[in-house]
Amino acid sequence: MEELILKLKKEIIEVLNLEDVKPEEIDANAPLFVDGLGLDSIDALELIVLMEKNYGIKLKDASQGKEIFKSVAVMAEYIQANRTK
Repeated sequence: MEELILKLKKEIIEVLNLEDVKPEEIDANAPLFVDGLGLDSIDALELIVLMEKNYGIKLKDASQGKEIFKSVAVMAEYIQANRTK
């Protein structure tokens, strides 16, 4: 799981162009939106594309994203349970 969390952190930094952020600076349990990384709704769309492209996971309902994108750790758990790639 730690490997997946680190991979996700790197992918999030790359996809969202967070040039000044290093993977070790992202707390895996910190919120991704508002507090924590302070992401917004555009970033959420990018994360949805990342999950679909890299892990074969399609969200059936956009409201699912609110739960799945709580933190990097929650994303990793969801990916591990639902990945098709």
